[in-house]
Amino acid sequence: MKRWLPFDRGRRGFLGAGLLAASGAALSARSALGQSAHPAGHGSATAAATADSVPAHRAAHGSMITVGEVDDARNGFDPTTMLTDWESGTLSTLPDGRRLRTFEVIAEDKEIEIAPGVMFPAWTFNGRVPGPALRAVEGERLRIVFRNNGSHPHSMHFHGIHAARMDGVPGAGLIGPGEEFVYEFDAKPFGCHLYHCHALPLARHIHKGMYGLFVVDPDPERHPEFADVARSRLLGTQENSRWQELAMVMNAFDTTFDGENEFYACNTIAHCYAKKPIRIEKSRPVRVFLVNVTEFDPINSFHLHANFFDYYDQGTTLTPTLKTVDVIMQCQAQRGILEFTFADHEPGLYMFHAHQSEFTELGWMGMFDVVEAVS
Repeated sequence: MKRWLPFDRGRRGFLGAGLLAASGAALSARSALGQSAHPAGHGSATAAATADSVPAHRAAHGSMITVGEVDDARNGFDPTTMLTDWESGTLSTLPDGRRLRTFEVIAEDKEIEIAPGVMFPAWTFNGRVPGPALRAVEGERLRIVFRNNGSHPHSMHFHGIHAARMDGVPGAGLIGPGEEFVYEFDAKPFGCHLYHCHALPLARHIHKGMYGLFVVDPDPERHPEFADVARSRLLGTQENSRWQELAMVMNAFDTTFDGENEFYACNTIAHCYAKKPIRIEKSRPVRVFLVNVTEFDPINSFHLHANFFDYYDQGTTLTPTLKTVDVIMQCQAQRGILEFTFADHEPGLYMFHAHQSEFTELGWMGMFDVVEAVS
């Protein structure tokens, strides 16, 4: 039975103590994080340091941070690039004049590094965890060509509206190794969705890495009463270009396969955004597409320091479902859109993390590096 203590002093506590390092003595910063000077550069480390020359972003949270660096090149994906790497597929025109958007997705077995020196035998979509962030427009016809190059049966189950034969469950798009299936359906409703493998055992297939974001942008012509808001979400428009949009998938990893997680993360790599803070221009608003696919824990959460955000549950509305909040909880497969700004803030490092302290200390913590606009 899972133990719901604040921190497990047994197996998990021992592992955490061995892999997460504090600097030893308490570190005191020369200046507050919010007042530290630092260069621009998306995902770059800041120059601000503590009295012991530890960079400010690494000293935060008592230096409870993984030691060393993950080899992104070996993994074949970079969590910083992953934030803005939208997969828009290829476009063509159907006989009825509608747009057809085609994606190609391949399942494959792949060992990935989830924390410095910690390898995990993942099952992936397109060689990465999470899989590609698929993005389409409301009303388009979608065609997803799925090939299974893995060693187990797999599928793609989309959280959207489609026919039963496209559902990605046994008998409806679940295929064996070496096989191919084509999913086809209309892009609806608009919102922040996800896809994942629906093969059994379901918990194992999801936990091993078979999931990803599936975003459907609203068509402004279908929402004349909120056309400006809809255009701000439509990738490629002038209104959308003002926004700093980030794809964030909260996940975790059970490295001992005992049904309990040893590492927690946003976009797979423990403490990746603590070590390489996410650069944010203070004059431009921020939009986060957030989804929780953490297995073996009932909920995950997102907390933003020194700020508040508006939240659109499921992303299927053009008006907020919650306003002015700083913590949001999501059960597995729940998702939403967060919108906020740092326009009235001074430049500096602003933390974000799960508000379950154990998750934070085991990898799910990062920083926004808020800077003046770069000319």
